[in-house]
Amino acid sequence: MSEDTSRKVAPEDKVPVQQKIAYGTGTFIENWGNWLYPSIVWPVFNLFLHVNPALISLALMLNRFVDAFSDPFFGNLSDNTRTRFGRRRPFILVGAILTGLSFPMLFMVSPDWSEKTLFVYMLISSGVFITIVSCFNMSWQSLGNELTPDYNERTSVFAYKGAIQKIAEVGTFFAAMFITLSIFNDATSGEPNILKGARVYSMILGGIIILVGILVFSLVKERYYVRVVDSKQEKISILETLFGALKCRPFRAQLAMALSYGIGTSMVGSLGYYMTVFYVCGGDVALGSKWNFAMGLSGMIFGVLGVPTYAWIAKRYNKLHSMAAVQITGIIAFLASWFLYNPDIPWIQIFASGSIAFTQGGFWMMYGAIGADVIDYDELETEQRREGAFAACGTYIMKIGLAIGIGFSGVVLASTGFDAELGANQSPEALHMIRILFMAVPIVGLACAFVALKMFGLSRETMMDIRVQLEERRGKV
Repeated sequence: MSEDTSRKVAPEDKVPVQQKIAYGTGTFIENWGNWLYPSIVWPVFNLFLHVNPALISLALMLNRFVDAFSDPFFGNLSDNTRTRFGRRRPFILVGAILTGLSFPMLFMVSPDWSEKTLFVYMLISSGVFITIVSCFNMSWQSLGNELTPDYNERTSVFAYKGAIQKIAEVGTFFAAMFITLSIFNDATSGEPNILKGARVYSMILGGIIILVGILVFSLVKERYYVRVVDSKQEKISILETLFGALKCRPFRAQLAMALSYGIGTSMVGSLGYYMTVFYVCGGDVALGSKWNFAMGLSGMIFGVLGVPTYAWIAKRYNKLHSMAAVQITGIIAFLASWFLYNPDIPWIQIFASGSIAFTQGGFWMMYGAIGADVIDYDELETEQRREGAFAACGTYIMKIGLAIGIGFSGVVLASTGFDAELGANQSPEALHMIRILFMAVPIVGLACAFVALKMFGLSRETMMDIRVQLEERRGKV
């Protein structure tokens, strides 16, 4: 097969644009279901309801432990389900509807409740909610890996998803601003009623979530179900879901890339805020917050631009070259942060957040695209389609890894010598260390990810050969 021919997508392998968009909208549920509650739990339960920050942290940590176990459960259940609607779409529909309905329940508390009662409610409601989100998320992620057997079309599918994800992030980004709008102020005292704002916002987003779930269920089809699963595949055990996927060599390399990148960036993610406020803005929190808002918008715009850029590289060359380009430009972006955070030219820091987001959008888009190739490799080895197992195992390990990275972020900040009680009067040595660690730690992570990429091994040519072997064995899908 010639190189030019290998880049062309056969008509039967193309995913209609409306299906790509419909599938991509599922990122609204993934993003809001996993990250919106942690982003507004602090203003609602700490600032407004005065719950001890230690209890909030404990509730969020236990919530992630529940999530780590609910993901493998629903991934395994989805792989083993057989219905006339397929094995993914029923969970997508039910999970989306229940997620939308239960979203407002996270904030149906009373300011008159005791701190202990509020904590218990947080624990139970968030645990139930994240379990419901897993019902949707595991099947939705698995479905993305089976939309097309074509090497290049898979990149296109995840490019659409990556671009739409940036739109979904606006909902999470805008939450703190919405819930503090003056229209929610108490009519008598005039004080902000953040709890009321959170209820209204979660109701709005809950309605959108239900509509998105119906859209995905109605428009996105399961390509592999009838031929590969319904007629041939045996049930998959829960232990195989948890550990069997790790036997796959390319999957281990893929996870190593994600963990190296994810842990490296999560460990220093908060340092960007401190550089803006205390280095660029001299400790002026109000001014720093305005710049952080501008940098968030910059990150969203540049993140969207990064997706088609790296998708073009993947199509022009291959996915491995595109992922290498992501990692190399990511290293350059973090090196540039040393110069782009500049108190003499504060406006250029928007290019620091923008360039990092540019590569970040490309990384997670390519991570999804190569994941679909891993499933084909595994099918050749095991004669099973285990998208749910790989989605569950991957998210289980990633969430634990990111939790470790986030947990160490406080240690990293403390190691710089930063002292919150000093306010704007931080030592030059502390600010210098913050700048160094913000630059260096992600670069080390990206370097490790580059080594893992060299071990991945699934090139365009390899995947073409794997597809031929699979279709000779079980026919085309």
